[in-house]
Amino acid sequence: MTDIYEKIEQYSDCCFGLDAIEAEKKQLIDSVIPPEIKDKLAEIDAEFAQKSESIQAKKTELEAEIKAEVLEAGRSVKGTYHTFVWSKPRVSWDTKALEAYALAHPVIMGFRTEGAPSVSVRKA
Repeated sequence: MTDIYEKIEQYSDCCFGLDAIEAEKKQLIDSVIPPEIKDKLAEIDAEFAQKSESIQAKKTELEAEIKAEVLEAGRSVKGTYHTFVWSKPRVSWDTKALEAYALAHPVIMGFRTEGAPSVSVRKA
């Protein structure tokens, strides 16, 4: 049986392999595009970056305004293509203090639930 550290290394190798394939693909695409077309593509990228810049700024401004209004309204608001979802505030408790309190008052342990653990993948 492969231990977990070996599996993690194999997982990393898969990630690096995919990155290498993508880099090779990009290199091959770049090798078939003549310099004058690359220059033209760069000009097109620059032109569209300018066009999208003002729209991106307006989008960011609207998002902040809408979020503020949704927070004030205290409810989700649905548009045709986007919904701004209001979520109730999260409640948290001082677990260490409650566990200490439970030693003297074990009845409160009946109100305790514990969810399942989860795993996420992050780059180290």
